[in-house]
Amino acid sequence: MTGIGFGTWAWGNQLLWGYQPERDDPDLAATLSAAVQGGLSLVDTADSYGTGRLNGRSERLLGQFLRAMDPVQSQKLKVATKLAPFPWRLGRSGFKRAFDASKERLGGRLDRIQLHWSTARYAPWQELPLLDGLGDLVEQGLVPELGLSNVGPKRLRFLHEHLLNRGISLKSVQVQLSLLAPEPVLHGELADVCRELGVELLAYSPLALGILAIPPGVQGTTATMLRSRLFQRLLPASEDLRAVMVEIAASRSSSMAQVALNWCRAHGACPIPGLRRPGQAIDVTQALQWTLSEAERQALDQASKKTVVRMPANPFQSA
Repeated sequence: MTGIGFGTWAWGNQLLWGYQPERDDPDLAATLSAAVQGGLSLVDTADSYGTGRLNGRSERLLGQFLRAMDPVQSQKLKVATKLAPFPWRLGRSGFKRAFDASKERLGGRLDRIQLHWSTARYAPWQELPLLDGLGDLVEQGLVPELGLSNVGPKRLRFLHEHLLNRGISLKSVQVQLSLLAPEPVLHGELADVCRELGVELLAYSPLALGILAIPPGVQGTTATMLRSRLFQRLLPASEDLRAVMVEIAASRSSSMAQVALNWCRAHGACPIPGLRRPGQAIDVTQALQWTLSEAERQALDQASKKTVVRMPANPFQSA
C-alpha cells in the first residue's frame, strides 16, 4: 500500500478557501506538526498557491513552520513544490528565478520539483525547454527529485522517455483523483502506465474539496461562493455514493475521509488531501492504520461509476 501525503493549496487561498491569516496561521502550524507526528510522508505546495497579494504564501508559511519544528521531525517529511509554466517563463532557464524564489520561501527545504502542468495543448514549444531546465537542476544537485502534474498517460510516456534519454528518473505524476474523479484508475490508462514505468501516482483533491467527507442527508456549508456552487451540484448527485462510504466507515469505526483516502491507496495512488486543521491531520493519519478489503473497494468502484456528475476537470490536464 502507498503512504499518504498532504497538500497546502488552501494556505493563502482566499478565493476558494476563505483564508484569513490571523485566524488560520496558528492552526496551519499545528496542522503541519500533527501531520508529521502522525506519519504523513509528503507535503505538496506550489509557487502559484496564494491569491492576489498573497501569491507564494503557501510556500512561505510551509518554510516558516518547518524551520520552527524539531529538525529530527521535519526531516521525516518530503517537501515538494510545483512551478507554473506561465507564458513569460521561457526557455531552458525559464524556471531559474522561480526555482530560486521557491527555495528561498521554503527555507532551503526542497526535495522534489514538479512541472505544474503541461503546455502541450496550447504552447507545445514551451514545454520541453522548461522540463529540461528542471532536469538541469537535478543534474546539478540542486534538487534530488523531479515530478510532473496534470498529465495524462500519453504525455506521461513521452515526457518519461525524454527524461530517461537524459538519464534522469521521473519520480511522480499527480492528477485529480477521487471517487468523484475516478477516471485515472477506473476509465483511463494512467495508473497502469505509472505502474509500468515505476512512477509514483499522487492523487490530489482525493476528498473532492470536502464533499466526500459529508454524510448523506447533511447540507454542507462553506465560506466561499465557488465551493458553495460545487456543493449545490455535487452533494445531491453523490448521495448514493456517500451512503456506501458511510456504511464502510461505520464498519471500520473510521471516517468517510479515511474511506475516500484508502480507496485511492487501494488503486495504487498516494492521496494528498488538503489539510487546514489539526483535527483533519489526525483523522487522515488514522487512515494509515487500515486498508479496504477487495469487496469494499469493488463496492466503492461500482458506486463511483454510477455517480454520473463529476468533479470539474482541470483545464490544464493533458491527454
